[in-house]
Amino acid sequence: MGNLKQIWVKYVGIILFGAIFFFMLIGFGQPAQAQELNARVEILSPQLPHTNKRVLDVLQRVMTDFLNKRSWTGQQIRPNERIDCNFVITINTWDGVSEFTGQAQIMSMRPVYNANYSSPILNTVDKDFDFSYVDGQIIEYSDQQFTNNLTSLLAYYANLIIGMDADTFSPDGGTPYYNVANSIVNNAQSSSYAGWRFMDGDANRYWLVNNMQDRRFYPIRKFLYEYSRHGLDQLAENPVQARQSILQSMELLKSVDRMGQKAMLPQIFFTAKSNELVGVLSALNPQERVQIFNLLNEIDPSNSRIYEVLRSR
Repeated sequence: MGNLKQIWVKYVGIILFGAIFFFMLIGFGQPAQAQELNARVEILSPQLPHTNKRVLDVLQRVMTDFLNKRSWTGQQIRPNERIDCNFVITINTWDGVSEFTGQAQIMSMRPVYNANYSSPILNTVDKDFDFSYVDGQIIEYSDQQFTNNLTSLLAYYANLIIGMDADTFSPDGGTPYYNVANSIVNNAQSSSYAGWRFMDGDANRYWLVNNMQDRRFYPIRKFLYEYSRHGLDQLAENPVQARQSILQSMELLKSVDRMGQKAMLPQIFFTAKSNELVGVLSALNPQERVQIFNLLNEIDPSNSRIYEVLRSR
């Protein structure tokens, strides 16, 4: 009887150990939090030579943690799936206590399949990156209401970055995140900070997310998908077919009214993509390069100097 009891205890112990080991494997195999962003924040203050740099260092760390440690989608994300993005924030003025004014350049990248290269997706400058922050403050955010401008700014761009990245992987993939960004804009309408309202200028956060949701500019979103999935992602395996797919999808951009009122998205799109388009399409034959130069020069004349390389090679 004693031997049976010992065998039973040993058997149960083995089962329990196996169960614990199994669940440990599951736990280690999945990220603890769905951290979608791999954001790098840099704060510059060239106009404030005597600024207490420690405060800015703390602020930089607070912003980085807010962007990277928050779950923005509720989905499980592997470390290699996190979106690389940069926030370069230039502080123009600081009252020495809590009020900061400045601007920010926000950039995001997407890795290309089977290549040691990341494609630029977003490259924009926010000239009204103003906020209040006190040293040691714990910044809070609510998607139901406006709490402070700093978290609203960061949450807005986090959702914009995730939305544009999602658009490159599936048609309409970014729509849920643009909806969240639009809610952030709506919640900020009563704030005193600039950039959230339609009357704050032609190029601001209101108009950017408005363009993302406007069917007139949908061809840009569709192009992002076609260009990324059927073009860039296929370059390593079938470069000829990939470039032909890009040529065909370029027709989508011809339908966009780049001169339309408050047309902010086309400008941002070509700021991010103009140099890359030249690099990718330079391998076309001379006749195709002239063809694509004429097309790009027509739809994006502001970058004609960059596109000139295509027909001069």
